[in-house]
Amino acid sequence: MSTQPGNQQGATTNRKLRETVALELSFVNSNLQLLKEQLAELNSSVELYQNDSKECVMPMIPLGLKETKEIDFREPFKDFILEHYSENAATYEDPISDFMDMRQYYNQLYYIERRFFPPDRSLGKACVLFNIAGIYTQIGARQERKTCAGLDGAVDALLRAAGTLRYIHENFTNAPSVDLAADTLLVLGALMTSQARECLFEKLQLQAREACSGRDRELRDDLDMCLDLAQESAQLAHTYQQLYDKMQTEGVFNYVPYSWVSLVHVKTEFYKALAHQYCATGLLHATVPQHARDRLSALYSNDRDCTLNGVSPTSKYEEEFDHLALGRAHLLESLALYEEALRLQRMCRELRGKEALSRVVTSQRERASRERTSLRDEPEFAELLDAPAILLPTGTDSTRLRPTQS
Repeated sequence: MSTQPGNQQGATTNRKLRETVALELSFVNSNLQLLKEQLAELNSSVELYQNDSKECVMPMIPLGLKETKEIDFREPFKDFILEHYSENAATYEDPISDFMDMRQYYNQLYYIERRFFPPDRSLGKACVLFNIAGIYTQIGARQERKTCAGLDGAVDALLRAAGTLRYIHENFTNAPSVDLAADTLLVLGALMTSQARECLFEKLQLQAREACSGRDRELRDDLDMCLDLAQESAQLAHTYQQLYDKMQTEGVFNYVPYSWVSLVHVKTEFYKALAHQYCATGLLHATVPQHARDRLSALYSNDRDCTLNGVSPTSKYEEEFDHLALGRAHLLESLALYEEALRLQRMCRELRGKEALSRVVTSQRERASRERTSLRDEPEFAELLDAPAILLPTGTDSTRLRPTQS
């Protein structure tokens, strides 16, 4: 009986000790998580390879290069030459040194592998190709994207990177590292293709402004141009949404930096907002109602849940539906989506400090806000209408906005 209080006291002490240890471990884990995020920022910086232009553009995501280590091939090569060719290996000292200096080049590895090694040693070649793809992404990210020539260069570099990544995926298997795994390569290739499409869309915007002499007033008055840009922006948002979904898959999510996933998510919401803004601009400044009705039939999908009191917007518009109300609905939707894009940016620790990204999204939101303020005759209790989903363009849509060869 006399030992029971002591045992209870010991148990109490052990509980306190366990609680203390658990608290300390929690503190250590939080510090490790913070360190992990900081290392991820260093390894996945989207700022390092951006263009130095003073004009703000949407950031691109380049790939970093795989590190290489110095390996001394002298003795293995000398032994091989002596054993198989019975020659003095010392006479090949200079060629072996030259190979060590240039072993990172893919073709050299190809011929050395065929001559000296079994055919399954392909990791070195895959790493070289991955670095080639990485260099292409960095070239693409640094292009001047305020000119057609710069955008053409960015598209070319990003598509070359995507093609290189696809080649690695199709020709190299059993990768020992996650960045060369099949699922990762597919996602990285899709990322580069999406960014190439984004550059293509930026060229469409640039050509549209040039066609309208660079003045927003004339672009607003061109309903066809606005609705074409709306559909192209919706297509880009859809592309980024698909990429975002792929980044959530098991095996990829833990490898792809969180800042990349967040930026893709921000772009998804941003280009959705931009699509609704272009649509609103065209409808609010439409001067030929009959032409607007004809365009709306191709702009909205009738099988979507986009109705007003059980009537689809297309058929309602054909019954002299107020196109200003429809334009206001798109404008309100764009403002909500811009706010969501900014919220997603604030949620990511690294993106929070990206001034260029903030300025791009904020400037478009302010433009949409000014557009709403300029609506003088907006009814105080207007009939509420949810903005209909914008139909993605088909192969024949917006052909006059396709980039021309530069």
